Amino acid sequence: MLVVVTYDVSTETAAGRRRLRRVALVCQDFGQRVQKSVFECIVNETGLAELERRLKREMDPSEDSIRIYLMHEDARRLVRHFGVGKPRDLDGPLVV
Repeated sequence: MLVVVTYDVSTETAAGRRRLRRVALVCQDFGQRVQKSVFECIVNETGLAELERRLKREMDPSEDSIRIYLMHEDARRLVRHFGVGKPRDLDGPLVV
């Protein structure tokens, strides 16, 4: 399934900046960055549970916000992109 992960991590402290980097690294393990704080990920149910578990471990719920949008399978065909940073085809080959 396609999920979109968005996050807003407080960076006012050194600890917050570390959390921001760690949240981004978790997201990179599951998908691709499409905006500064937005990732698109293709996961199954187990992968989604692991993604959520790892994100919750890295965030501070009193300061940070993470949203995960579960998209219908047809949603990937409906995405329109303009400008730089054309996203990779997550179903395509890793090496061309």
